Amino acid sequence: MSNTITSEIKFLVELDENRVPEKLMWTAKDGGVEHEEAKAIMLSIWDSKAKESMRIDLWTKDMPVDEMKIFFHQTLVAMSDTFNRATNDEKMAETMKDFCDYFAEKLDLTKK
Repeated sequence: MSNTITSEIKFLVELDENRVPEKLMWTAKDGGVEHEEAKAIMLSIWDSKAKESMRIDLWTKDMPVDEMKIFFHQTLVAMSDTFNRATNDEKMAETMKDFCDYFAEKLDLTKK
């Protein structure tokens, strides 16, 4: 008998009459998150049969553009870290982080 454990992450998307997200909520009980509001979600899923990624990109219509820029920057930095952990390719991870620095500079996200 297997001793596997399952964990569940849920997303709830409230849409307006045009099917545009008005509210995003998420729950991850194992992580201590229950029905928390979010303004944006980016989820990538690897389809190993098709050898391609599938994505869900959602944001509410009241997500401020300046926060979206910060969200993208932080996501890119996190992807660099994840890439390093997943591949152990430190050289490319550093190159990715260099781009993240450039991205932040061009969007004037750097702390002064």
